[in-house]
Amino acid sequence: MAEVILKNVSKSFGRVEVIHGVDLHLRDKAFTVFVGPSGCGKSTLLRLIAGLEDISSGDLLFDGRRVNELTPKERGISMVFQSYALYPHMTVYQNMAFGLKLAKAEQGTIDQRVRRAAGILELGELLDRLPKHLSGGQRQRVAIGRAIVREPQVFLFDEPLSNLDAALRVQMRIEIAKLHENLGVTMVYVTHDQVEAMTLADTIVVLSDGNVEQVGAPLDLYHHPQNRFVAGFIGSPQMNFIDGEVVSADAGGVKIAIAGGVTVVARVAGGGVNAGDALTLGVRPEHLREIEAGAAAPTAGDAVLDGAVEVLEQLGESHFLHVRTDTGIITLRAGGDTPLHEHAKIGIEISGAHCHLFRPDGTALQRAPAGASA
Repeated sequence: MAEVILKNVSKSFGRVEVIHGVDLHLRDKAFTVFVGPSGCGKSTLLRLIAGLEDISSGDLLFDGRRVNELTPKERGISMVFQSYALYPHMTVYQNMAFGLKLAKAEQGTIDQRVRRAAGILELGELLDRLPKHLSGGQRQRVAIGRAIVREPQVFLFDEPLSNLDAALRVQMRIEIAKLHENLGVTMVYVTHDQVEAMTLADTIVVLSDGNVEQVGAPLDLYHHPQNRFVAGFIGSPQMNFIDGEVVSADAGGVKIAIAGGVTVVARVAGGGVNAGDALTLGVRPEHLREIEAGAAAPTAGDAVLDGAVEVLEQLGESHFLHVRTDTGIITLRAGGDTPLHEHAKIGIEISGAHCHLFRPDGTALQRAPAGASA
């Protein structure tokens, strides 16, 4: 097990810098997830930790020891890739044992570690099968088992579930979470799927264009995004963004006007904000409420936008409404079945307590202190 620290780590390919001075502290035994859109640098950062790419500048420490020049083997890591990369002519047992045989481990040690890993991953009855006789989920478990037998200090996962169908992805997420609990090891996991990040991680690292946008626990990022990028990336469907103009501001809230003559008081601290400033209001689909068109907001400081349903997505346990309003398309989530239909007129209640505000540069205004008057 290891604590992993990155100090001002950068990576360049030729003259192009793709990782820009990253500082991270990955706690011992924590499950850390790197998340972000394609091309943000998350896999490159993982490969720098693994030793598969050279660090251009900065320091990488495992338990306080600088490992920049060490090979992956010397760092004590195991990595699971998107591709299973199993040897087709070898059985499950042979695939899991192969790395230990190359390391010239004793047969007794090999057998003990392989069977222990097979027990953890419920592969005991499949040890004599070839990969072609396994399902996708079973093959991925074999690839994970191959990593477990090395008993590494750090497990690295590079989008390991991308090749699986939706049902298997859910199943494997559960199995990887149980694996972390059972092994108690440091894990670093890369994905572009923020649902995977939210459900698996102790700590999420959100990346964009080679920069760390925010680091925190899943619910911290959900409730307190530091900027518009994080707010829009964490959450599905993504947060609604509405252009607005400040009417008034104080320590307890910011009154903001949006299209259609509607105002709402966002419960954020208004320090440094002045009347007339352009801000972006953000509110998540699950924090909006469908009400009757033309109705007034039931609570002072809240607001109602009227609109017409353009698209209705029914999911059974919930539904998404994409509503055309004076501010553009607004998405809200509601539970259960609905009698609504496309083109139906509805009102959308916006609660100021759930609103976020973002400056033109994308930074978020902080939440108002508890008990502050709006």
